[in-house]
Amino acid sequence: MMTETDARHMLQALEQAKAAAEAGEVPVGAVLVREGMVIGRGGNRPIGSQDPTAHAEILALREGARQAGNYRLTGCTLYVTLEPCTMCAGAMIHARIGRLVYGAADPKTGAAGSVSDVFSLDKVNHIVTVEGGLLADESAMLLQNFFRARR
Repeated sequence: MMTETDARHMLQALEQAKAAAEAGEVPVGAVLVREGMVIGRGGNRPIGSQDPTAHAEILALREGARQAGNYRLTGCTLYVTLEPCTMCAGAMIHARIGRLVYGAADPKTGAAGSVSDVFSLDKVNHIVTVEGGLLADESAMLLQNFFRARR
């Protein structure tokens, strides 16, 4: 069940997405939270950093791991404006996050149920609770406006 706190953190993820768009990147943002405190943030940066792994989720996980002093991020919730891809879903499982909350579904590369569901594979060694659709319209609108402007 999503809460007012969840909405507040998703709004922070949307701010990260807007910053990514301003930098010419696909507007996806992520915020990693542990015990109510933001420990990691990220906005897409693969173009600017020339790094195909510089997705918002990966950047938030990296910062969170540095803050926590551990690559295991148990008890954390990752808020992301777009349903994660397979790479990011795998990173979340390896990081042992407890929960993923995402905004808009991704019908092209979504790995939390839209195209595939990495989180429901029966052989993974960690279960991540997944909830989608929080501020989905706002997240989708950012993406639509970004791609409309580029055409």
